[in-house]
Amino acid sequence: MRTRDPNKEDAVKQKAIEMLVKYGIEGFGMNRLAKESGVSVATLYIYYSDKEDLIKKIGTEIGQTFFSEMVKDFSPTMSFKEGLRKQWENRARFALKNPLKVACWEALSHSSYRDTILEESLANFKKTMWNFIENALEKKELLPISIEVFWSVAYGPLYALLRFENEGKSFGDTPFKFTKEKMDEAFELVIKALTP
Repeated sequence: MRTRDPNKEDAVKQKAIEMLVKYGIEGFGMNRLAKESGVSVATLYIYYSDKEDLIKKIGTEIGQTFFSEMVKDFSPTMSFKEGLRKQWENRARFALKNPLKVACWEALSHSSYRDTILEESLANFKKTMWNFIENALEKKELLPISIEVFWSVAYGPLYALLRFENEGKSFGDTPFKFTKEKMDEAFELVIKALTP
């Protein structure tokens, strides 16, 4: 039996992420991945049992990395404003450093793989965020609203700015660059909307 080569495995993962973003799940295949990675198809099956296994593992790994980055220097006992700011900083940093992984995560989280990859990667983060929200409500630092509205208002503006950055332009093809000033401006509006 052939042994695993961590460098080769990382190269295959990176190429798989690129291909999932470029071709989508339907256009992604093991033969094409092997060819574009410069490895044999047999090599892929050392690392993954099939296409589904590869996609699930990559999605879960991206999710786990993303969610562990979200709680870096974050505590659910922080004040609402301080904690949400840390979430924004962490999310922005991750998205700016890993645009392909974010695009891949987006594609997979809007697919039939969604439930599997979320279940595998979200558990600890979800608990931490629930504690954060409950603490903010208890301290009357957050308006009592549904979780869906909270998530949309709390993170929607940040993700819109990051999407503009990723595309390099905003409306009407106006050049756009994500800056701390733009992030702070949006953040302050979000705080006004969510706090009593």
